[in-house]
Amino acid sequence: MNISKREHRVLTALAQGGRIMLLRDDNRKLLNAELYNRDGWLMTNCDLSMFKQLKAKKAIASTGGKPYRITRDGIRMMTAFDNR
Repeated sequence: MNISKREHRVLTALAQGGRIMLLRDDNRKLLNAELYNRDGWLMTNCDLSMFKQLKAKKAIASTGGKPYRITRDGIRMMTAFDNR
C-alpha cells in the first residue's frame, strides 16, 4: 500500500515506541491528535487528518483504551516504503 512521506515519518516514530494521544472535548468529540515520541516529546507532524488517514489504512490501533500504537499492517507498510 502506498503511503506518503508524512505518513512514513509518523509510522517510524510509532515503531520506535511513540504513541498518539487523542484530545476530546466534554462531549467526547475529537479535537486533536498528538504524537509523542518514545522520549515523551511532542512531535508536530501528526494532526487529526493524518490520524484519520492512518486509522483508515489500519496502520494504527488502540486496545483497551490505551494510546494508539502501530499495528503489524503499519509495520508492513513501512518496510514496503523502504524497499522500493
